[in-house]
Amino acid sequence: MIGKKQKQGSVLLEVVVGAAIISASLLSLMSVFNMSLRFAEQSIKKTQAAFLLEEGMEAVRVLRDSGWLNNIETLDAGTSYHLDFLEDKWVATSTADYIDGVFDRVFILDDVYRDSNYDIVDLGGDLDTDTRKITVAISWFDGKGTTKERIHSYITNIFDD
Repeated sequence: MIGKKQKQGSVLLEVVVGAAIISASLLSLMSVFNMSLRFAEQSIKKTQAAFLLEEGMEAVRVLRDSGWLNNIETLDAGTSYHLDFLEDKWVATSTADYIDGVFDRVFILDDVYRDSNYDIVDLGGDLDTDTRKITVAISWFDGKGTTKERIHSYITNIFDD
């Protein structure tokens, strides 16, 4: 026959074990929830970055459409420029402007060279003054380090101005 003190001791042990199991389960759930929040935040940032990259590419095309000589040809090849929207138009500037206080977006124009078949080549060839390579890059700090994304394209002086 089990004594009253032994029953109380085993009930106390069961309560402690039960509380430990419940606590461990709750901690695991909180950890999973915290991790899912981090992944969701990273996903949101990557989506915003993708839209900002496309917007940057379109803004450079708008600069081209507004005047190749004034807006594209005057920019130095290989130099990082920022985009600013002033007085209802895009302008290229050397002043950094963080978008939403988070994203740093730059664009770089590079010279384009063509071979005798008029194909774009990396080395050699003749300089094509009516074509530039665009690289739009965006970076942001995500808690562990800086994340960077970039896209490339080409623009040409389609309006011959």
